[in-house]
Amino acid sequence: MSVDLARLQAPLLQIPDRGGPAQPLLIAKGLRKWFSLSDGLFGSRTVVRAVDDLSLTVRKGETVGIVGESGCGKSTAARLISGITPADSGEVILDGKTFWAPRTRIGAEGRRAIQMVFQDSASSLNPRMTVTETIAFGPRAHGVSSAKAHSYALDLLAAVGLPPARFAERFPVQLSGGQRQRVNIARAIAMRPRLLVLDEPVSALDKSVEAQVLNLLVRMRQELGLSYLFISHDLNVVRYISDRVVVMYLGQVVEEASSDALFAAPRHPYTQALFASKPSLDPRTRVAAAPLSGDPPDPVNPPSGCRFRTRCPIAEAICAATKPPLDPVPSGDDDHKVACWAQVPGSGHTRAPAAVGALQ
Repeated sequence: MSVDLARLQAPLLQIPDRGGPAQPLLIAKGLRKWFSLSDGLFGSRTVVRAVDDLSLTVRKGETVGIVGESGCGKSTAARLISGITPADSGEVILDGKTFWAPRTRIGAEGRRAIQMVFQDSASSLNPRMTVTETIAFGPRAHGVSSAKAHSYALDLLAAVGLPPARFAERFPVQLSGGQRQRVNIARAIAMRPRLLVLDEPVSALDKSVEAQVLNLLVRMRQELGLSYLFISHDLNVVRYISDRVVVMYLGQVVEEASSDALFAAPRHPYTQALFASKPSLDPRTRVAAAPLSGDPPDPVNPPSGCRFRTRCPIAEAICAATKPPLDPVPSGDDDHKVACWAQVPGSGHTRAPAAVGALQ
């Protein structure tokens, strides 16, 4: 029997909604993170452009998925947004108030408001703490008495499907991967956050356990009024749980749309190649040739203009000359944005629509 999370007597108060439903919960503007690496005997340095001018929005009660190849900057983006890794530049606004900006300090309420669930459920748990101690640690650090924090941890264990009588005194090594991930989710929920950032939370789980964890996340979002930033390489998982999807390539956003619109009609050649590479159980739909060839370019020295142009089947001269803007598609759907010169009216690309008024 599932526990009604909304009825649990949480010792930490819910962080109030400051701006109402019309105000986005999270706005990330121009986030950039370049990692400097020492190279060679004489200390010359190279720069890895992990995230470059990332902007996105998460509305209240919404799940936004981030997809892309390994190395595209998804996990770095998650750490920048959650405040774990400081960005080189940019700003994160949480419910109308600055959450993170250069040379600012995240307050206690901000730390609580955004919580992160990591991919590796084993290494993100302290092996010397029982699961109850792990869940109770956050509330205790924020001033809750040990007795109240312990009682709340037991309630949360039951809420995520781990009966306290069996699991309360277990250590992480005594749990399966799915059970550890449930503990990670309960630990994040214990802080009464507004936003959960989930970095590949089910990628290490088998399919039956994956479905259980995804259904748990859906139920928690409904009962607690949470918003999610969900990062995954599995397109089927992203389609199931996400309201909107952001596609990243080499540290930049190349397409953004509602889940239904994106999966129905992807516009960017990279997004189309990602969807074409999905495995199919139907032998009649097997892919004879790889939809995308080659490896992503070196993030130390990315291509000029559009970063996808070196692998793009429709790349032209303009793609190398100038970076395409992330603009609404010509069909008029303002929520569907794509960064491709072939979608910009009058751009000069041979596949671009005619400019407005050009045929008048």
